[in-house]
Amino acid sequence: MDEFSFIKAIKPKHYMQSSVINGIGDDGAVVQPSIGSQMVIATDTMVENVHFSFDYMSYEDVGYRVLAANLSDLAAMGSTPLYYIVNISGPNEITNDELVRIMNGTKELAKLYNMDLIGGDTTSSQELVITVTVFGELVAGYKRLRRHAQPNDVVFVTGYLGESGYGFQLIKKGKYEDDSRFIKQHIRPKPRLDFAQVIKTIKRVSLNDVSDGISSELNEIAEASNVSIVTDWNSIPIHPEMKHLKDEELEKLTLSTGEDFQLVGTCSEEAWNNIKSICSEQEIKVTKIGEVLPFNKQESSVYIIKNGKRKKLDSEGYQHGKYKGD
Repeated sequence: MDEFSFIKAIKPKHYMQSSVINGIGDDGAVVQPSIGSQMVIATDTMVENVHFSFDYMSYEDVGYRVLAANLSDLAAMGSTPLYYIVNISGPNEITNDELVRIMNGTKELAKLYNMDLIGGDTTSSQELVITVTVFGELVAGYKRLRRHAQPNDVVFVTGYLGESGYGFQLIKKGKYEDDSRFIKQHIRPKPRLDFAQVIKTIKRVSLNDVSDGISSELNEIAEASNVSIVTDWNSIPIHPEMKHLKDEELEKLTLSTGEDFQLVGTCSEEAWNNIKSICSEQEIKVTKIGEVLPFNKQESSVYIIKNGKRKKLDSEGYQHGKYKGD
């Protein structure tokens, strides 16, 4: 790859965010944060043949997906996306045209949210590694963190669970040319920034994105907030086209496979009624799946009720490209 010609090829002709004072072209970007807002920063790295494969993904798909994973983190923070930076390490044989295609994938998604590419770096390595850092803003004083769950809160989740994992199963079975919603959910997930935006007026919402499986995400909320949570298997939103799967497989896909990039969270009963109303108007699927128990515990736990029995739901999620417990 030729770094200088690559930079020239991807440098934006103009910036959509007026807060960008200086973008690509110098040793650093210069931005002017909005008065009264707080900056939210998230980063994620994806490695070829661990997080993605060109066996079933295009270069554009890869760029789209790595930015989508980062935008999901911004959504979980309740923030509005502004800018992003891309660092790419790749083997010498990767061409500038291929790198530009990766960047075009990021730009396709970024354009939907008026995000600006403001910097990055390229280096040589034995394998293709892409790191994206995203920047967003949040109105000061609004609570969106995992530690903001409280006793008696409603527990909810957006969308359906297990779709990405099921899509990956179809791909492994050689059905990756199938134009199904499940394969699309795995290759090009939709970050739930729509949900984050419609709840902007809700003062307190504990949020987490479902990247590592809902069992892991609920345990993170419970531990951070020092509470215990109970969820009901019958309330877990599962797409009708997945309900033919065997019970054990369905449970694994929906509870611990991860990479759905939906949002799970908690809020007060009053806020839940508002959220349901807003989401209904905006046609955003959101489902109540449980509640925070009405007391704090020194040892936080998550439970699931299934077939009339309550059992502990341990944190078994997607980690470093492998499924825990496999």
